Amino acid sequence: MTRRLAEVAKKVGVSEATVSRVLNGKPGVSEATRQSVLAALDVLGYERPTQLRGDRARLVGLVLPELQNPIFPAFAEVIGGALAQMGLTPVLCTQTKGGVSEADYVTLLLQQQVSGVVFAGGLYAQADAEHGHYRLLADRNIPVVLVNAAIEQLGFPGVSCDDAVAVEQAWRHLTSLGHKRIGLVLGPGDHMPSARKLAAARAVADDLPDEFVARAIFSIEGGQAAASRLIDRGVTGIVCASDPLALGAIRAARRKGLGVPSQISVIGYDDSALMSCTEPPLTTVRQPIEAMGRAAVELLNAQISGLAVQAEELLFEPELVVRASTAQAPRG
Repeated sequence: MTRRLAEVAKKVGVSEATVSRVLNGKPGVSEATRQSVLAALDVLGYERPTQLRGDRARLVGLVLPELQNPIFPAFAEVIGGALAQMGLTPVLCTQTKGGVSEADYVTLLLQQQVSGVVFAGGLYAQADAEHGHYRLLADRNIPVVLVNAAIEQLGFPGVSCDDAVAVEQAWRHLTSLGHKRIGLVLGPGDHMPSARKLAAARAVADDLPDEFVARAIFSIEGGQAAASRLIDRGVTGIVCASDPLALGAIRAARRKGLGVPSQISVIGYDDSALMSCTEPPLTTVRQPIEAMGRAAVELLNAQISGLAVQAEELLFEPELVVRASTAQAPRG
């Protein structure tokens, strides 16, 4: 019993005495703290006291496309922690190739009678993807929040990093270093965040030829292949739509015997974990993950509580983090 009190107290960030009061039904504990303690019991695998077993924790689906890109575990940590603080229990749903699809996860979550769902990096960002499972959630009035740009027809509230500002910051940084031939490595053509980045680049660039825009799947290998094409076309600076794409671009330059940043400058997007530890440390545009994650949970909790929430998008300001993968453009 003492060990259980200690573990739950540590998980929630309260005293063991507070946990004891919740388990024994004593007064003097806020409802939010009470729900957090009960959620922690479920997460840690402990049985609830008999008198509390009918008071089930509220489940929230957290649907991610992958965990290979460090940005998604980072979002999961922030969103999961914020949900727990509000007495909501996160259920992590991660897609795998050939495994459970996003639509399958929605079906499973509905069977579990979840209170809401947060999607990060899902099919909602692809205009040509199947979106029937989102309509199913809407038809059942399940609270939903989307993280980062979605297609317009879905009608859910969302939080996004401002892609236009991100590209403007990256582009102006490279032009200030003397780069005139700047390329873009983006996701698929129907990917909304990539479409926003392309529009922003065309707005800020004096000239952006089509051959300086390369598409790729979101992986190191995809970035390497796309950047290799851009380098062959003569670019000296590359702006990428994710950090893994940028790491692939650095690999592409090195495979061609070119130095980074002496001959090719590379900028990523996200500032995910360990980007300061790469060689060279990556210049990248940082998403405000903490602020975005907490805002997503607040929007979801408001809906769960029965409050009216506008189906609009909150835009968060990114920050350019300059490290050692960018330098003055090579002469000649």
